[in-house]
Amino acid sequence: MSDTNREVELTALSGMGSRDFDLAVDQFARWGLRWIDVWGKIYGKSVAELDTETAGWAAATIERAGLRAYCLSTLVFNDHVERGEEVFRTEHLTTLDRILEAAAVLKPRFVRLIAGKLDGAGAGPTVPRLKQEHPWVAEVYREATQRIVDAGFTPTLENEVHDCFLAQARDFVDFVDWIGPPDQFRITWDIQNAWHMGALPTLEAYRTLRPLIGYVHTKGGRAADDDPTRLEWNVGLDAASWPVVEIIQAIVDDGVSPVICLNPSHGKWRADYEYGAPGAFHPDVPFEQWDMSKVTEKDLNFLRVHIKGIR
Repeated sequence: MSDTNREVELTALSGMGSRDFDLAVDQFARWGLRWIDVWGKIYGKSVAELDTETAGWAAATIERAGLRAYCLSTLVFNDHVERGEEVFRTEHLTTLDRILEAAAVLKPRFVRLIAGKLDGAGAGPTVPRLKQEHPWVAEVYREATQRIVDAGFTPTLENEVHDCFLAQARDFVDFVDWIGPPDQFRITWDIQNAWHMGALPTLEAYRTLRPLIGYVHTKGGRAADDDPTRLEWNVGLDAASWPVVEIIQAIVDDGVSPVICLNPSHGKWRADYEYGAPGAFHPDVPFEQWDMSKVTEKDLNFLRVHIKGIR
């Protein structure tokens, strides 16, 4: 049942404030945010490389700004399942154990896992293939989610792009049923990532996923000029061609994601869109140098104006 009195907050991936972590945290505070999704480089180290000392510096910076870490966005399992169980156990689970030591310092609500890659994903249902060709996947994911719970955090699983084995709403449902994760487990639904993999953003998809969702990632994106079903352009929420207001309002009304996280859009740079900063999303500028702050600010303002119940 909808609860229109709910108040949902916003956050963003930390690198969207600035690629400098100190500046990013300060920017989040200026935007009036209370949470930060720890992602990308933190004092020169990736999430996978974080040690407890560096995590302590980050935690102190976040606290001084009056913020809290909402999610520690790892890339654990962002790999092809065709590489096999041994790789997922020796490389990814080992990395997760080290990340959980940093999480104990940062104290996020969520620790993120990634839905892995499967050759040919997007061409049809993926879970039957995983069960037949890679049956070990269920146990490895179940073990990872339990390790996160045992460490005191909530495990969340996000869908990515490029061969991700989760895209269609039915894939998510079937996968969760198969792995049987701990009760605390929730999915992070990245709406545009699913679209990038061929699953159009619809209210029907949201309603199918609603019982599983704990966290939502949103970003703009515009369809190809000659094909309304295909994501092509990197634009903000104000110029997006999917039903942003309709879907996000339903998410807010239902209260399934108490915090909604902004992400950078996929797609090609568009010459007639105002990105607001030199080099922002420009194809001639390496991704590591993109300035995403102006588009992020536009997206924050868009949601605050157009979605009832957004703080």
